[in-house]
Amino acid sequence: MKKYSPTTPSRRHMTTVDYSRLSGAKPLKALISKVSKKSGRNSQGRITVRHQGGGNKKLYRMIDFKQQTFNVPARIETIEYDPFRTAFIARVVFANGKRAYILATTTMKIGDQLLFAPKAPLKDGNRMQLQNIPVGYMVHNVELTPGKGGQIIRSAGNFAEVLAHDNGYTTLKMPSGEIRKVLWGNYASIGQLSNPDNALVNIGKAGRSRWLGIRPTVRGSAMNPVDHPYGGGEGKAQRGTRRPKTLWGKITGGRKTRNKNKYSTTLIISRRKK
Repeated sequence: MKKYSPTTPSRRHMTTVDYSRLSGAKPLKALISKVSKKSGRNSQGRITVRHQGGGNKKLYRMIDFKQQTFNVPARIETIEYDPFRTAFIARVVFANGKRAYILATTTMKIGDQLLFAPKAPLKDGNRMQLQNIPVGYMVHNVELTPGKGGQIIRSAGNFAEVLAHDNGYTTLKMPSGEIRKVLWGNYASIGQLSNPDNALVNIGKAGRSRWLGIRPTVRGSAMNPVDHPYGGGEGKAQRGTRRPKTLWGKITGGRKTRNKNKYSTTLIISRRKK
């Protein structure tokens, strides 16, 4: 982590991630695209996610989550920053000349060799079927549906632990603590994702949130009664309602929101601890 001298009140506690391990190379033009800003609005232009808008301009890096260039050796060319995600990314070049962006692990270095195959060497960054990964190894970018590409465990510092292989399924312990089964023919990448210090970042000032595209959040208790269930009252009034609620009166605390008939419920061995 990088800390700053308290030259201003906002700088006193501000921290940023140490980017010294990044290459400093510009992103590859063939692998970037422009994404129009939605600012939390749907196709009708109505705000469906509040507190979004503004922020610095950024280009989207097309990440290869499938990594289906099998049995072709690859070499890491650069390790780069991605403004759309918390983990760092690595640009790899395959022996056939193809280039792609993948998620970088904590131990990746420029020049490292990688291999994506049903059965590959047990090395950070290599990708293979879960049934070929021994118990105790850390994995990320795990497939849930065969051939669809990695869908879970893709943010900074995350990993799942392989606990067991049994009857066509691999048991994984998720970053949340949940224990669930995944088809052992699905693919996963070995290692812990890069930038684990991301969780320790102190934004420091309101302006930095605006750079990130986060707009201000107004407390419900500071509103009028017409605007929020917590609004109104003299001074710092109590909530005035027995259960915590959203702006629209929906209960937020203690109500289960998961669909009881969801297909993956049978694959969950134990839910995360509260």
